Amino acid sequence: MPSLATSVLAADTLVSGGFPRSKVDSNIVTINVGGQTFQSTKQTLALAGPNSVLSDLSDLHPSQIASRFIDRDPELFSILLSLLRTGNLPSKAKSFDLRDLISESEFYGIEPLLVNSLSDSSQFDAFNIEKSRLLELNGRDLPSVIAAGPHGSLHVAHGSKITSFDWSLRKKSTILTQFPAIDSLLAISSKSAAAGATDFSGLQIIGLEKGAVRATLNWENATKSASTVQAIGSSNDRLFTSFESSRRNSNCIMVYDLHTLRPVTEIAHFEIYGAEIDSAVPSTKLRWVPSVNLLMAAGSHHGLPGLTGNIRLWDVRSGKAAWEVKERADCFADVTVSDHLSAIFKVGESTGEVSYMDLRTLGNNEESWVCLREGRRLNGGKKEGLGCRIEGHGSQVFCSRGGGVELWSEIVMMESSYSNMTGDGLRGRVFRKNLIGRASDMGGAKISSLAFGGNKMFITRKDLQAVEVWESSASRL
Repeated sequence: MPSLATSVLAADTLVSGGFPRSKVDSNIVTINVGGQTFQSTKQTLALAGPNSVLSDLSDLHPSQIASRFIDRDPELFSILLSLLRTGNLPSKAKSFDLRDLISESEFYGIEPLLVNSLSDSSQFDAFNIEKSRLLELNGRDLPSVIAAGPHGSLHVAHGSKITSFDWSLRKKSTILTQFPAIDSLLAISSKSAAAGATDFSGLQIIGLEKGAVRATLNWENATKSASTVQAIGSSNDRLFTSFESSRRNSNCIMVYDLHTLRPVTEIAHFEIYGAEIDSAVPSTKLRWVPSVNLLMAAGSHHGLPGLTGNIRLWDVRSGKAAWEVKERADCFADVTVSDHLSAIFKVGESTGEVSYMDLRTLGNNEESWVCLREGRRLNGGKKEGLGCRIEGHGSQVFCSRGGGVELWSEIVMMESSYSNMTGDGLRGRVFRKNLIGRASDMGGAKISSLAFGGNKMFITRKDLQAVEVWESSASRL
């Protein structure tokens, strides 16, 4: 029978769960930050990444505990340690200046974790979004096009300049480009962008720190004429550029490797012969649809019959159009595709109505636009949708109308509530409209562009030399 002293010693070497205390203690790391002691596990500190100061500290031998002293602010460290433990900032982080948190996260080498926590697109609450600030631009030129990064960084083209804001919208820089004006802009990374113009040849990949042109991409038709850029798009590994020859007698979409910028293939090549005006319409909007591995390309043209256009879904691998619709009656003023909602959305130039076409029913020879209202409005010949913009973000679609923005969301109905089914057995779909923002935020000058990045929406308005930032109050520090 063991003695009492032996039993006490055995109990002292065990912790809850029956694990040896020495083994558990070796997993605990004690860190002194600014005179305040913190304890965490090696697994938690490893989440900081291999290049972090915290990972280095967790690898120290217990005999080197004196080296685990960091002469930094302990209160800020407490916030960042909570970020490591849960993946989210605690509520008390709102009492700290974001610039201080960014500075500390940079010191510890965990800024990417802070960026993900504060700029996660899942934090975008479309029903509680409101205007939070204005981003002022240098110079006198009005913004012509904006491009947002996945974590909420923003690039703004105004005149021959590009002004960039980092993900926190607190760091701002402006570069001068070779373009007299910029019409197409795509954020490739936080430090580079693709830019093009409709009256200046070539697509340029521009470094946003010093304004250096890293590469110029061109396309030549059979007559070797120069080409201008009509639209830019991208997938995870491909860069898409819509080119039109300077003589406006041919156009195509070039596909490049996004990382090497080497040409991969050419699709949608059209040459104009005689009066075949449809082939003269270059694509002015490019959107990649990941779920079906197709590229949506759309373009329109004002001619004698009025506004005409086409929307095509291209199989980049085969170079063939998988689906196409020609727009004549109520041709789109703007069009977009929502991968999340599996649908193409347009706003008609004549009626101003928002309509959709389900991607799951395309190709059944019965597809048609479904108007999201019960009937078309009588407009007396007025073009209600002229200048409207439509974009998708997450599970919602946003349509600008004058100085306001409509929010369209799909309503999930009970199976018994559906009164009809499509030919493919798909249930009918119901969308509802809401107006976003506070009453004081609505109206004003006409909206000229919409962009989304992370948990933010960006808006430019006619004759306004600034960019509006919209976000939900719950996601702001």
